[in-house]
Amino acid sequence: MTAKKFFAQAYLWVLLLILYLPIVVIVIFSFTPSKVMGNWTGFTLDLYKNIFDGNVSSSLLSAIKNTFTIGVLASLASTLLGSIAAVGIFNLKGRAKKTITFLNDIPMLNPDIITGISFFVLFVAIGVTKGYWTVLLCHISFCTPYVVLSVMPKLQQMNPNTYEAALDLGATPHQALWKVIFPQIKPGMVSGFILAFTISIDDFAVTLFNKGNRGMDTLSTYIYADARKGGLTPELRPLMTIIFLLLLVLLIIINVRSSKAASKKLSK
Repeated sequence: MTAKKFFAQAYLWVLLLILYLPIVVIVIFSFTPSKVMGNWTGFTLDLYKNIFDGNVSSSLLSAIKNTFTIGVLASLASTLLGSIAAVGIFNLKGRAKKTITFLNDIPMLNPDIITGISFFVLFVAIGVTKGYWTVLLCHISFCTPYVVLSVMPKLQQMNPNTYEAALDLGATPHQALWKVIFPQIKPGMVSGFILAFTISIDDFAVTLFNKGNRGMDTLSTYIYADARKGGLTPELRPLMTIIFLLLLVLLIIINVRSSKAASKKLSK
């Protein structure tokens, strides 16, 4: 092995270690009831039992519920809106297509704090009471551009003649969209849904500015408030472990299915 290849592999492993070591630490200490992170007081599954039995604070249960309901609803809405928008952008020509694509990229590059303050000012200006629904609208808004970005490559790979063929065979534009185009861009839509769901769960700044003062929290804002009190609720460790494992399993399933689909296409 050459020195260049050795250092390249060493750099890769160090990078992976930096990325995943904190997660490994959380997983390890999710099996001990200690309130202080890093203090091992014996192996137990009590923290996991507390989560599944509901033996945690009502505010944490509410934050979990809000996080996942907002995540799922925002992902479904942004996937639908983003997929339709991607089809529209794909069929634009020239300067109009470049302009809309550029405008779609801005929200993804925009810092979260600016996005959060912008929505905050908007809701104040129009007199909307901030709470669950304002957070949901914000999440749909900033997740949709990511879905567009995920779907566009699948549209570029699609045979453009299939849509025209469907119209020639008597399908309406609406039927051609749902029965011809959407099945072909389904992998991009699934990827966009997962990306939107992950971004929604991960969001903090936008949610913090637009959740209002009525006690509505997601996991990110709950953890922030909990940390300011001087420590983190021990049940958060197994909760983070469960979320990480669920997303990991989901990604593995999708990657395996994508690999099988690619293999079938090559075999044909």
